[in-house]
Amino acid sequence: MAASGDGAACVDGVEKLVSARKSLMLSLEKSKALSSKLEKTGPRLAEINQRLPSLEAAVRPIRANKDALVAVGGHINRAVGPAAAVLKVFDAVHGLEKMLLSDPRNDLPGYSSVLKRLEEALRFLGDNCALAIQWLEDIVEYLEDNTVADKGYISSLNKLLQSLRELQSDGGRAHLDGGLLDAALDILESEFRRLLTEHSSPLPMSAPSSLGEQACIAPSPLPVAVIQKLQAIIGRLIANKRFDRCISIYVEVRSSNVRASLQALDLDYLEISISEFNDVQSIEGYITRWGKHLEFAVKHLFEAEYKLCNDVFERLGMDVWMDCFAKIAAQAGILAFLQFGKTVTESKKDPIKLLKLLDIFASLNKLRLDFNRLFGGAACAEIQNLTRDLIKRVINGASEIFWELLAQVEIQRQTPPPPDGSVPRLVSFVTDYCNRLLGDNYKPILTQVLVIHRSWNHENFQERLLITEILKIMKAVEQNLETWVKAYDDSNLANFFMINSHWHLYKHLKGTKLGELLGESSLKEHEQYKEYYTTVFLRESWGHLPGHLSREGLILFSGGRATARDLVKKRLKNFNDAFDAMYSKQSNWVMMEKDLREKTSQAIVQMVVPVYRSFMQHYGPLVEKDQSSSKYAKYTVQNLEKMLDSLYQPKPTRYGSFKGRQLSGKFNNGLQDLRRTTSAVM
Repeated sequence: MAASGDGAACVDGVEKLVSARKSLMLSLEKSKALSSKLEKTGPRLAEINQRLPSLEAAVRPIRANKDALVAVGGHINRAVGPAAAVLKVFDAVHGLEKMLLSDPRNDLPGYSSVLKRLEEALRFLGDNCALAIQWLEDIVEYLEDNTVADKGYISSLNKLLQSLRELQSDGGRAHLDGGLLDAALDILESEFRRLLTEHSSPLPMSAPSSLGEQACIAPSPLPVAVIQKLQAIIGRLIANKRFDRCISIYVEVRSSNVRASLQALDLDYLEISISEFNDVQSIEGYITRWGKHLEFAVKHLFEAEYKLCNDVFERLGMDVWMDCFAKIAAQAGILAFLQFGKTVTESKKDPIKLLKLLDIFASLNKLRLDFNRLFGGAACAEIQNLTRDLIKRVINGASEIFWELLAQVEIQRQTPPPPDGSVPRLVSFVTDYCNRLLGDNYKPILTQVLVIHRSWNHENFQERLLITEILKIMKAVEQNLETWVKAYDDSNLANFFMINSHWHLYKHLKGTKLGELLGESSLKEHEQYKEYYTTVFLRESWGHLPGHLSREGLILFSGGRATARDLVKKRLKNFNDAFDAMYSKQSNWVMMEKDLREKTSQAIVQMVVPVYRSFMQHYGPLVEKDQSSSKYAKYTVQNLEKMLDSLYQPKPTRYGSFKGRQLSGKFNNGLQDLRRTTSAVM
């Protein structure tokens, strides 16, 4: 029983141990689980610890004053209203983006309408953003004053409000639309340029020489529809303060178009400088072209641009479109035309320059009304000043040269006469030159120039002054002839010189304006002088030759043949010597006038050849059979006549032209260039 008892007790003890073991194991498992949960709870506690300040701020209003909490609702509602409206419009702005970034050429009115909506939206945003910011500032100030919100939160709000205020004061509209308006305006500018460029084409030019024959050469105006589109774009650009850019594009495109039209005329000569030519004569052709080109440019190209500027910008007022036109004219090349004229006025003075200055004045005077109308506005002040300066230079220069002509002709009296007895170039030039001044092309212009010049000096001008001055010049020419003829040592050459000069004056004055001015009696005098000097010349020179062929003592009789032969030889030798000397000397003399030359040669032939022919017919056989016959019968009648016919021919110059009367515009024969106030008229 005892053993049973002990065994039962032992079993019971084991069970308790097992139970205790299980209990310990369970406790250990729970400890492990609790330890694991504690480890996981640590980060959460840290997170909660971090969130406690914000939670504290969140529940702070609960601790705020009840009245403050009640009032804050009204403040918030007043701020939310404008802010909500601003946000709504801002969303609408973004809705316009697709249309405004598209090409406007297919629907410019629609594009402009959408752009107006954007402008209105931005104006609304610009106006109401300030109100919304003001309300937000009020609510933040209220929250701060009543400790309704956390200081950090209020600080963040203040920073945001400060950024909004800076945007508002610094072109806030550009930030509000994200640059959409600027992009749309750039697109409109591109469309403005495209419309102008596609409808601006250079004028098709024919040959420059036929400029005056082109009846209708002005560029066609832009179509009405295009002008209306341009005006619509201008309106939007003006509304957004881009008008200067608009003008810049217009001037660039249209002035480039005018330059392209002028390019076909080859206007490189407009850039010539005073150092690139010797005198006006060397650029005479350019001056003629200049007048035609200037008239073409003013009457057709600039006239068209003037009208087009008016059509496109008329709604903005005359000052605006005139300023635009002035810029086009300046950039297209009108200033270069005026500068070329100024360059001509600065060139060396000579008589041809007077004619060219009168040509320039005539061109400007012909365009006077056009210049006043096109370039008369204040915007064209530079063009006006250059034009007035050019006209002043032309009038002063032309008047100065004209009134110096007499003195310059008189100066040439000191120079020697032509060694070949030809007409001095001074005489031929002055004759032609004065005729040109009296002609219908130049006399009215010269008179007008002299009238203006004297009016500047408060002096009157009468046409008789012009006539009197030209008569003085011709009188000085005649006095020069009288002086020059005395300079010849050879009286025959002196007579020959006077024949040339008087016949030239008679021939080239008869039937001319200058001849009419001098009168018929003066012309008759020149003709009579020519006849007188011809008679004296023939008698004192060639008239001595027939005397060497006298028949005296040559009556043949039986036994006297040898004596007669010797006498014939002697007389032929004397004739040959006299003829050779005369021919040798006069073969270098020149008669430029063909009719005078032929008439004079024929007179010499008639004076010499018949006598020679008769002498040789009667007495030539006496020497022809002699061994030395060629020494005495030196010339046949035909050779003698041919030699006399060849006298006084013009001699080729080194340039292949001929001496004598030339209309080159320079007085040769030793004249000096016109310089300073006493420049020569060569």
